[in-house]
Amino acid sequence: MTRKNQTVISEFVLMGLPIDPDQRYLFYALFLAMYVTTVLGNLLIIVLICLDSHLHTPMYLFLSNLSFSDICFSSVTIPNLLQTMQSQDSSIPYAGCLTQMYFFLFFADLESFLLVAMAYDRYVAICFPLHYTTIMSPKLCLSLVVLSWVLTMFHAMLHTLLMAGLWFCADNTIPHFFCDMSALLKLACSDTQVNELVIFIMGGLVLVIPFLLIIMSYAQIVSSILKVPSARGIRKACSTCGSHLSVVSLFYGTVIGLYLCPSTNNSTVKETVMAVMYTVVTPMLNPFIYSLRNRDMKGALGRVLFKKKIPFPV
Repeated sequence: MTRKNQTVISEFVLMGLPIDPDQRYLFYALFLAMYVTTVLGNLLIIVLICLDSHLHTPMYLFLSNLSFSDICFSSVTIPNLLQTMQSQDSSIPYAGCLTQMYFFLFFADLESFLLVAMAYDRYVAICFPLHYTTIMSPKLCLSLVVLSWVLTMFHAMLHTLLMAGLWFCADNTIPHFFCDMSALLKLACSDTQVNELVIFIMGGLVLVIPFLLIIMSYAQIVSSILKVPSARGIRKACSTCGSHLSVVSLFYGTVIGLYLCPSTNNSTVKETVMAVMYTVVTPMLNPFIYSLRNRDMKGALGRVLFKKKIPFPV
């Protein structure tokens, strides 16, 4: 198809969530509450880490960046979804759609890299406790954070530029609640083989390899614990790693299942539910997992609120 025979798309129409119109306000209130919880919870973590000197450690440097990423990740899609549910105007400009796709990929990739850095930190802390401060030096930690931001910026830009090079036909309806990359490719009337190849290759680098590195880190942690079994050591390892594994399982499970292992039997409803799990639920759960189940965070909250010396848990 030649370009002169193609319709120039100036905007897309998001179908939104597959919900009954009578339940629209109920879901609006639900997603609004989840978004507010995500922002306030992750913001609390960032504030506590900044204010409490006991939390100025590599683990909490990564966690503060993860919390910031979660706030931005949710803000890329949820406010637009809420606006659409309220006004029922589901159109989004072409440039706005590509912008949303860029920042969605950026913060999703950033979360992936930060989870790897946190897994490595736990691996060093448990397997090499005597050398922890030497290995996890401030220079290394800062380098890991900066590298995560730089790599995700280039990865998101690559996909966005490739998408901008495609032409779209008259059908501009996206069966999703945000500008999902795979949904946009289905609307393109030009060849998408290069885009699909890049998704497959880069998806392996950004998702599968980090996921395998995390699994390897925790396999080494388990192996190290089993070599010198003790009730105290097992409890400490479970306390330290349990919350991290919960986030990793939910995030990577849904993302890999949706993008790298797609099924022809997947319905739009199923794909939307899976997308909600990692775009809405995971960022909301992080504050609860890392604060309510973490003695360091609870101790920091007590010190900040009551302005008194609460012993730092060992």
